Amino acid sequence: MKSKANIFRILFFLLIVAGCTKLKETAGGNLTPGQVSTDTAADVLLRATYASLEYTFTSYQEMLPLTTFTTDEAIAPTRGGDWDDNASWRVFHEQKWDADNSHIRNCFNSLGGVVYAATDLLKYNATVQQKAEARFLRAWAMYLILDMFDQVPYRDPGESLIEPARVRQGLDALAYIIDEINAVEPDLPDGPADVANKFAAKTLLMKCYLNKAVYANRASPTHDPADMDKVIALADQIINSGNFDFSIQYFNNFSPTNAADGKENIFTQQSNADGNYVLQFAWQAVTHYYQGGFNGFTTLSDFYNKFEATDKRRGIAYDYSNSPPNPGRRVNVGFLADQQYNLEDDSPLDFGDGPLIYTPEVTNILPGPNLAMPGIRPLKYPPDNANFDFRGTPCTNEYVYFRFPDVLLMKAEAIWRGGAATSAGPYGNTALLIVNAVRTAPSRSATALTTLSADDLLDERGRELWWEGWRRQDMIRFGKFLLPFQEKNYASDPKYLLFPIPSEQLAVNQLYLHQNPGY
Repeated sequence: MKSKANIFRILFFLLIVAGCTKLKETAGGNLTPGQVSTDTAADVLLRATYASLEYTFTSYQEMLPLTTFTTDEAIAPTRGGDWDDNASWRVFHEQKWDADNSHIRNCFNSLGGVVYAATDLLKYNATVQQKAEARFLRAWAMYLILDMFDQVPYRDPGESLIEPARVRQGLDALAYIIDEINAVEPDLPDGPADVANKFAAKTLLMKCYLNKAVYANRASPTHDPADMDKVIALADQIINSGNFDFSIQYFNNFSPTNAADGKENIFTQQSNADGNYVLQFAWQAVTHYYQGGFNGFTTLSDFYNKFEATDKRRGIAYDYSNSPPNPGRRVNVGFLADQQYNLEDDSPLDFGDGPLIYTPEVTNILPGPNLAMPGIRPLKYPPDNANFDFRGTPCTNEYVYFRFPDVLLMKAEAIWRGGAATSAGPYGNTALLIVNAVRTAPSRSATALTTLSADDLLDERGRELWWEGWRRQDMIRFGKFLLPFQEKNYASDPKYLLFPIPSEQLAVNQLYLHQNPGY
């Protein structure tokens, strides 16, 4: 067992550093098919490919700032000397980033590393299902690169690493991704959620068709009803499978036991003890130092006010595995606002300079002596108090990629955009009925809407999917991303609909990569 563990560590190290640059790819290229030819080794390589997704999603350094801080949902305020880092955080909410931003560079490289790791596995001896899982993970990473950067580097299995990676772009890249997902879906398992599965493939296909018009024209997308019909048909297949339903509690989908209790979860990242799984940051990055956190990120009051007071997605007193007793029944998951309390004895928290009160108004640069408290704190993943130290045993919460309510809301949007309405499950056959099925579920308890506008659809996706990394994509699809919003009182340049290709990547692949317009 020790030998197998050592093989995994070595292969994972080689694969995780394999991004798009020649130097990084050569590191993974030292392995040959003759060295990795057994079923055990193929399994190790596949686990390493899954693990290569971990840090870019579970840390706060890569996907989070690109997909969330760039929107009206969240902000990373500079608190005096804290969270400044040469303005690398606040430029996201200001939409003023450039090609040398370290978070953009690292995210692009990490997703490229996933593409490389999955492709590398395909040249070795592996089962049909293992190859299907690897190809799905590659399509997932390619989709994210397409969505954010529009240029997707690729190589065929076994292709020489000496030559620069070729690039697919726009609808050409999307067509390849769609073909790959369709090709591998029959060979994927039905589950569980923490492996690439048939329903994850269907959900990703829904994303592809719902956003196809955006990849054709990001500034002014025109949605084809035929694409919307495909979104609806895929949603109905997921609904009619009977595999998914609303969880008893909304936050069961994100708890330390969400692998068992998250009935809505379609695709997740399994908790991993390799040290690269750092989901603890999901609560450490937002909570105050006195609560064991880093006192960083917040939501905006305008976004918080989109929720009704009775909407359980906004926050509840939540009992779960390893949760503190919370005798005062204080909100301990969701959005933390106002006076904070010791959840062991209900005493008000005081951090030395006064009561610890999270105030709703926050600015990108916080002036004056009160730097610690501004900003309502988003806490989506209930803290795993038994495994709080990210340097030791990792938390057992599985990071969530796809959930069933997203499928329902995508179906509702596709009907609203002109797709043919269908009935599947108990959710209704109109966009309004489907949205209300999500809102009024007992685990949400929001009131039913009487009409449904574009703003209603976008807001409902924000309420349901906050802190899950979809807000940027949604705002672009609804034409709201560049417009003014709280703490950004101007319209942004259309170039910010895409992120720039990192400068170092352009330097090593001048033949196929080019800088996105405007940068």
